[in-house]
Amino acid sequence: MVPWAITCFTVIAIYYLDRWENRYVKSIFDWVPAILLAYILPALISYTFGFDFSQDSLHDYSKEFFIPLTIVAVMASLSLGQLKAIGFKPILVFVAGSFFIALFPVVFILGFPETELVLKTFAQNGFWKGIPPIVGSWIGGSTSQLVLKELVECPEGIFLSVLVMDNILVNLWTILMFQTIKKSRRLNVFFRIRDKIIPEEIRESSGKPLSWWITLVLLLLTVLLSNLFLEMFVAKVIVLSVVGLILGNFIAKWNFGFSLKLGGVLILIVMAILGLKLRFDVIGFDGTFFWFLVIWLLGHFVFMMVIAKLLNVNLAWVPIASMANVGGIATAPAVTAAYQKKWMPHAIVLAILSMATGTFWGMLTIYLLGQHFA
Repeated sequence: MVPWAITCFTVIAIYYLDRWENRYVKSIFDWVPAILLAYILPALISYTFGFDFSQDSLHDYSKEFFIPLTIVAVMASLSLGQLKAIGFKPILVFVAGSFFIALFPVVFILGFPETELVLKTFAQNGFWKGIPPIVGSWIGGSTSQLVLKELVECPEGIFLSVLVMDNILVNLWTILMFQTIKKSRRLNVFFRIRDKIIPEEIRESSGKPLSWWITLVLLLLTVLLSNLFLEMFVAKVIVLSVVGLILGNFIAKWNFGFSLKLGGVLILIVMAILGLKLRFDVIGFDGTFFWFLVIWLLGHFVFMMVIAKLLNVNLAWVPIASMANVGGIATAPAVTAAYQKKWMPHAIVLAILSMATGTFWGMLTIYLLGQHFA
């Protein structure tokens, strides 16, 4: 029961600390996200008391139950009907950003196969397995990051290193996107963008949503049936993703809010369980890999700028789409508010779309990288 106790303590403590309206605590979570703390705290507890839960059966239970439930809950939180209000051009800018994130590492490796970064950092040191979790994090958020980490079998030391580097970059990127969106009107003039289209207002569905317990029962039933009929983890990921979309968009009055909140709690649970595997003596921070991430992220932004110019779409959508990709459901609307508060719901929908598609982009990255490193 000890690993269960550590997991429960971690999730409850971080869940409530993250919501505590204390400016000192808030400042900590502004720079060190809950998902990273949920990963590190169980490892610190285990290290302090000399525990080793790296082979505990709880990890199998997480892969068979908690991760699948997280996938279907997150996918069921996406309303396809709300995407129509955004318009196809902003969505194309968003998809272009995801496309670049998923394929840039593959193009780089094919273009520069003899560099030290590829031969030593990626191949010899195994950091290529840290690329899919980055793709998952930047496009799909924590859920996709966790799923892709399992699919590519990323070592714990590299995964923690990736989490730390990702956290540093996302915080700096958020600040940069805040400044960029404030200057979007000037950028529109400079690049001669004449887009005046205002997206439709996103309206919440009227009426009382499905009760939370019925929503939970349907999600649990989906996971139980997938475990009954499917053995391969990849097959479960695909089927649960599709079923999640069907549940959220074909059941009247689906409770999107509960699905999203449940997904957030489940992510903390899965990260806390993963933290029980972590050993601090295998952490590998690689400076060369970090600068590769910087170039990768800057290229993502430049590519979206080019696509926005070709589509003649308001350049404010570039930082919004970038934060929907890289930042997620919390930071995307915050950055959007610096330009147009009425667009905040659109940023949230884009962020949820990112959560729903990140795993599939990452699976494409894994397949293409596997052709080179397998």
